[in-house]
Amino acid sequence: MKSILALLLCTASVALAQQSPTTGANPAKASVAATPVPVPNPKVAVTPVERPEPGCKARHSRFNEISSKGESTLVFLGDSITQGWEGSGKVAWEKHWAPLGAANFGIGGDRTEHVLWRLENGNFDGLKPKLVVLMIGTNNTGHQNRNGYLCSAEQTAEGVKAIISKVQQKCPGAKVLLLGIFPRGADNNDAFRKQNAATNSLIKTYADDKSIYYMDLGEKFLEPDGTLSQEIMPDRLHLSPKGYEIWAEAIDGKVKELMGS
Repeated sequence: MKSILALLLCTASVALAQQSPTTGANPAKASVAATPVPVPNPKVAVTPVERPEPGCKARHSRFNEISSKGESTLVFLGDSITQGWEGSGKVAWEKHWAPLGAANFGIGGDRTEHVLWRLENGNFDGLKPKLVVLMIGTNNTGHQNRNGYLCSAEQTAEGVKAIISKVQQKCPGAKVLLLGIFPRGADNNDAFRKQNAATNSLIKTYADDKSIYYMDLGEKFLEPDGTLSQEIMPDRLHLSPKGYEIWAEAIDGKVKELMGS
């Protein structure tokens, strides 16, 4: 549900553009050379960005209303995989999280920079959660080269760190259960899966087992050979009802432990 960012002319195209028509420059080659190329932005994942889509705005406003009531002590924060607790994960949610008064703050298509914008614009204002379950970053990976968007594993990890810092700033007493980004793609050769794994290798170091806890559930979704069953993730990205039950069962004990401590 979203995208963004900047473009720049490459050096070769600038040189060709400066040539006079009488120099014999080939117009076809000049046209190819003048194609703009994406420019890496080192702060891409930590610069807050608003989502313009009406559906995103509506969810954001609803989250602000939930926040203002200050009642939810357990919050799931993330992208479409988190939002999916309201769809394919509804049964698992009602079984595991509804009894704990949980709130779902997931928005499909969100990247780290979108979550940061939400947190700077009303989300969590008034909330005093005991625990925030955070998983974000697969769209930072998967949106590569979409409208010039570029984001490395290192940049995504910085975005995750910024979100944790913002949550701790707004909710000083809250614990954060940081989840490794789920695997995606058919097998271990998938480029996006490799980048998610690289991001996970960085964000796991944020855990201090005092206020930030880390869990990587990836292996629970995979076959022994590393392939990703479409029974678990039909599009090899989003979970099926069975996938949500696997997720819920995997963190149920830890969530209740952290909520009670």
